Amino acid sequence: MIKAAYPGSFDPITFGHIDIARRASHLFDELHVVVMENKQKKYAFTVEERMEMVRECLKDVPNIRVESFSGLLAEYTLKNEINVVIRGLRAVTDFEYEMQMALANKEILNGVETVFLMTDKSFSFLSSSLVKEVASFGGKISQWVPSYVESKVFEKFAR
Repeated sequence: MIKAAYPGSFDPITFGHIDIARRASHLFDELHVVVMENKQKKYAFTVEERMEMVRECLKDVPNIRVESFSGLLAEYTLKNEINVVIRGLRAVTDFEYEMQMALANKEILNGVETVFLMTDKSFSFLSSSLVKEVASFGGKISQWVPSYVESKVFEKFAR
């Protein structure tokens, strides 16, 4: 069985994330969508809220497991016997950062490969930060996130 991990903050999950997760789920026997918790980052949503949104958006994909993790991704892959990490790329600027991370992970964990999936061109500009910024001003985000996520985002920013 080949298992892969698709880590991210998913704060919130977007159609771009969902596209990568669905496509990766066809390539591997089991895909772990890992909602990461980084103590240095400030999130709009709690890890529980982010996991709930991810689960709701991917509930129809039977080989996806949604989990959270705080720490090095290398630790998670070892613990769960995962030998592939999925990363989505939007643009060349993403590649530079992701290549550094892939090489670091290769150093830390011998045998773990990183697979890059290019985002669909319609999501090449999309980020969670953009969604939050537009939503904070009351702008339309339904073209970038599922309706369930949209309601959670507006509920969060209405406070």
